[in-house]
Amino acid sequence: MTHAQPTTVRIRGILRRATTVVIIESPPDELDRPGAARTILTGTEIHELAALLDVVDGGARHLCRCLGSPTFLAINAQGKEIRRWTLHHQEWIRDGGFDAPLLDASALIGWLAERGLSGSVRARQAIAAERARDEERRVRWVAAGPKVLMWAVEAASRREPGAEDKLITLLREHHPDRAERIAMLLAWASLAARSTDGTPWHELIPRRMLLAESDEALLAVVTGGPLTPSQLDGAADLFTSLEWTRPPRSAIPESLRMELIAHVVATGTEPMKFRMRHGYGKYAV
Repeated sequence: MTHAQPTTVRIRGILRRATTVVIIESPPDELDRPGAARTILTGTEIHELAALLDVVDGGARHLCRCLGSPTFLAINAQGKEIRRWTLHHQEWIRDGGFDAPLLDASALIGWLAERGLSGSVRARQAIAAERARDEERRVRWVAAGPKVLMWAVEAASRREPGAEDKLITLLREHHPDRAERIAMLLAWASLAARSTDGTPWHELIPRRMLLAESDEALLAVVTGGPLTPSQLDGAADLFTSLEWTRPPRSAIPESLRMELIAHVVATGTEPMKFRMRHGYGKYAV
């Protein structure tokens, strides 16, 4: 069924037709899950809920991939389900093909908790903790970049329009010597290389810049002298990236291959070791 764009007036109209609203602390495909907390609303409680479901009219026609929880079932006097909503990321109500931002998600979550549905409180706490970790990581990446261009690195980390292209231009201007630039980028790429829980888009800027250099220039730097542990991290990441291996670019020298294998075996994270075993270390370990 195709639903019209959600609005506060439309949601309230549906709830006026409902004689019962069942709220189940589970995604819509697990409504019969044993132990799932639930509450049944009638009368004035439905009116209270309606006042808490004020949304940004129109919503956004993009859907996150999660199924959402809790699930709200609006049921009419004949016992027929007339609408189903789910709460997503503790901020949006999904109505048909739209995610509509709630105007006061905190009020709804507190109201649900008063009725024994505290899952959204825990989920919001987990989201806040995750965002704090992400921010700490972003700040760490900015601090690891070129100090003279920290303002540009900051803008790129926040994905401001045009910020990445501006940063790349400025990095090339401030590091016109290709070998020096490659060495700096290899060390900066260490943070993304050692990631064990996904890599934000901005952290791959050093790798994207390295891949824009010629194979000859890259290999000249990584074989031209001792690399620091951070530069070895960056090189290990670069030479296992899909952009390097598919389609294949230049083969790395045997001496470098063995150096990277030794470094990753001794100090690498499990994802680094996995990429090594399926890349340049495939036949060595």
